[in-house]
Amino acid sequence: MRLSLVSTRPWRLLALASVGLAISAPTALAAAQLPVAKPETVGMSSERLAHLPDGMKALVDKGQLAGVVTMVSRHGKVVEFDATGKRDIATNAPMQKDSIFRIYSMSKPITGVAMMMLFEEGKWQLSDPVSKYIPEFANLKVYATDANNNIVYKDQANPVTMRDLLSHTGGFSYGFFSNTPMDKLQRDADLLNVDINLDEFIKRVAKLPLNSQPGTEWHYSISVDIQGYIVQKLSGMPFEKFLERRIFKPLGMVDTAFFVPKDKLNRFAEFYTYDKDGKLLVVRPKDGLNHDFSQVPALSSGGGGLVSTATDYMRFCQMLLNGGQMDGVRLLSPLSVELMRSNVLPPSVPIFAPGTGFGLDFAVYTDPVAAGGYYGKGTYWWGGAAGTWFWIDPVNDLIVIGMIQQAAGAGAAAANGVPDVRGLSHNLTYQAVINESH
Repeated sequence: MRLSLVSTRPWRLLALASVGLAISAPTALAAAQLPVAKPETVGMSSERLAHLPDGMKALVDKGQLAGVVTMVSRHGKVVEFDATGKRDIATNAPMQKDSIFRIYSMSKPITGVAMMMLFEEGKWQLSDPVSKYIPEFANLKVYATDANNNIVYKDQANPVTMRDLLSHTGGFSYGFFSNTPMDKLQRDADLLNVDINLDEFIKRVAKLPLNSQPGTEWHYSISVDIQGYIVQKLSGMPFEKFLERRIFKPLGMVDTAFFVPKDKLNRFAEFYTYDKDGKLLVVRPKDGLNHDFSQVPALSSGGGGLVSTATDYMRFCQMLLNGGQMDGVRLLSPLSVELMRSNVLPPSVPIFAPGTGFGLDFAVYTDPVAAGGYYGKGTYWWGGAAGTWFWIDPVNDLIVIGMIQQAAGAGAAAANGVPDVRGLSHNLTYQAVINESH
């Protein structure tokens, strides 16, 4: 099993009076409203929960984060929502609750919901070969080595299935989160160039071999970008339009898109990385993952192309925790959400991480103690390359969202001044839970 997240660039790794935000669209304020409650009314301590924003502010004060927004909801009500630090250090612009963030791989669960909406319409099955929808993938070869360690290309022992595609077990790679020979080929093919469209993306993928035999290992990959193409093909509309019409507009996700319009750029957070001494440096457009988000990209990347706000993403997560519906709008059935957050990795595939499995475009905690404690069993989660993170805990009826714009932020080892923001938020949130009852 190749699970290393090695990168050629270190930054690539992974007043509660109202939650209504000041957004430019006239109807946006109403759309963004979320129920608000005092922590004690949902079994949490106000005093203890204050440790979460205080902990984030301490990281800002130490120069380890530029700025951060956190949001916590329990039993469907927001009990913590805080912004601290700077949206842009150079201009001294403060981080605000309605700041817009590159969410990168937190795009993946959204694409997964789009796929499941089409699944509910009977347009695909988990056991279907992906080549049924992308014929160019029928004869993909598989990278291997012979007894003399020479590279050879073999036939697929089993076809890549849709289940494989949604669980990162299809044999694809990413190009940057590991460093196999196939990753180099992907980098050379420039698969995620924002100036190509999904059709060209698929053509380029079809020319490359798989990194491993389908269904044999978990390997983080371009699978969700491939899913975006499938959504486009099966729905008969551009992928970005499907998301806008079927997910964003119904849920009131008014700031989630593949680019930031001109009238919202004053809310777009700057992106930072760390130098060798742990000091913050700006990641400029065209520097790897960071492109010019003020322009509409040709490539609508279902795996990592979206921007969003804490409030928008909370609405998305609350829909999932509610069993597929939000404010009377149903996107999925409860059974579809249950399927998405179930571990689908076959017993023959080594676990994704201690106490962790993988569902359909989510990681899932199967053993909370092995995974690090606190989380309710079945908690599902993911994060983004600019440090954003979230988790949804169905046992404790809890959602936590964190938004930063710093490479190697959430989940990173505390080396060279890089804080483990996700781990810290985990401890500081759960220690505030004092009553498990509704």
